[in-house]
Amino acid sequence: MNFHVSVNSWKIPVLLVVLLLLLVWIWETPPGLLGKADAIGFALCHRIDSRTYHLGDRQLPLCARCMGMYLGAMVGLLYQRCLSPKHSGTAPWPVLLMVGLFGLAFAVDGLNSYISLFPNAPDLYIPNNTLRLITGSGMGIALSVILFPAFNQSIWKDWHDRPAINGLRSLAGLLVICLLVDALVLTENPLVLYPLALISTAGGLVLLTMVYTMIWLIVLRAENKYTRFKELAFPLTAGFGVALLQISVLDIMRFFLTGSWEGFYFG
Repeated sequence: MNFHVSVNSWKIPVLLVVLLLLLVWIWETPPGLLGKADAIGFALCHRIDSRTYHLGDRQLPLCARCMGMYLGAMVGLLYQRCLSPKHSGTAPWPVLLMVGLFGLAFAVDGLNSYISLFPNAPDLYIPNNTLRLITGSGMGIALSVILFPAFNQSIWKDWHDRPAINGLRSLAGLLVICLLVDALVLTENPLVLYPLALISTAGGLVLLTMVYTMIWLIVLRAENKYTRFKELAFPLTAGFGVALLQISVLDIMRFFLTGSWEGFYFG
């Protein structure tokens, strides 16, 4: 099947469906930028009030752990993009070991936090939002280290078989930046929290879009056909459409079950 014919035959119907879905989603979700971010967070996060940072009395769209994770992923993707735009090699084993430890810390802290929901349940330590934020950021770094080369290897015709994070030094640079971002969150300054809340929520949508874009390319048999980012307009739009569809379905299900856009409250 000719690549150009197969892709072009999909373009108009897919773009129309994505546009219609986006318009409906914008119309039906809460107003304002934070309202739209709430709708994304509603689909991706438990949004437990006590485990979420606030702008005054207003709960942010994502809990501390998810906020850290998606901020870490966004920083990690941007960091690798700046270092090595088309590098697609697997990171060396010391880097993989470290990001594996980040993932383990995320799992342990998440399990400990979950256990703490049950009265009198034994926990390893008293959970707190600072630990949730930091372990979430570590998981975000891990996701970016895995997803960035996979995405590059799927889309670029001229990808390079070298890792973007080529050693512990480059990983340490990424970790320092993420910790600085976490420190900004911990100030709880509204002027800082507002943009970071929007960026972190967008991060969830970005990760889903990247994954679904790769799936679209596999379905269309269009992997490794691109040399410039602007050529990805259609695959990225299609991936974004599927990501938004997933978020919309989860929004509908959760709203049907709870009757509210609010998060969960625990004493």
